[in-house]
Amino acid sequence: MAHGFSAREVAALADVPVRAVDKALEENVLAAVRTGGRRRMFPLHAVPYAAIVARLPVTLSLAAKRDLAKALGKRPPARMTTEPLDIAPAVTVDVPALVGSGLAEKAARYQEAREDHIAIDPEIMGGTPVIRGTRMTVYSVLGKLAGGDTIEDILADNPHLTREAVETAALYARTHPIMGRPGGRPWTKAA
Repeated sequence: MAHGFSAREVAALADVPVRAVDKALEENVLAAVRTGGRRRMFPLHAVPYAAIVARLPVTLSLAAKRDLAKALGKRPPARMTTEPLDIAPAVTVDVPALVGSGLAEKAARYQEAREDHIAIDPEIMGGTPVIRGTRMTVYSVLGKLAGGDTIEDILADNPHLTREAVETAALYARTHPIMGRPGGRPWTKAA
């Protein structure tokens, strides 16, 4: 599985619309690496960048946005959102007050958990993402949660799973929707 975050993952972790991440890419503020053909993967600092820009009470110039992204990219994950950040002369952003001090750590934990708990193997469920060591797809986890089950219900039915695995599977499914035509025979329902 590729390292980094998809645009939808950045948006979900930063609690911003995907369009905000796409706009940063279009403006050449954030750089994305293409993996596997079409998939664009963003670095860790894209998550706090998107959250900061969305929550700032002022609009930054393009140069200030680039400086902000560059400054965040130079910080280690532990310091990315725990200290104030100078983005322009006489302009300092109180990052912990604006986005919370644990945002970068949360994104890094999700990235690590995604690598640990999500498996994509063509031999298992036809390559549909599953929770590692099971045949439970991430979409079935999301469906159960959407259908009213709680994480505790899923854990009670599957005692070998961890809370982290279920939460990671749900976030992964939300940020990687199934593409293409729906399966089944929709015309039979109408008859």
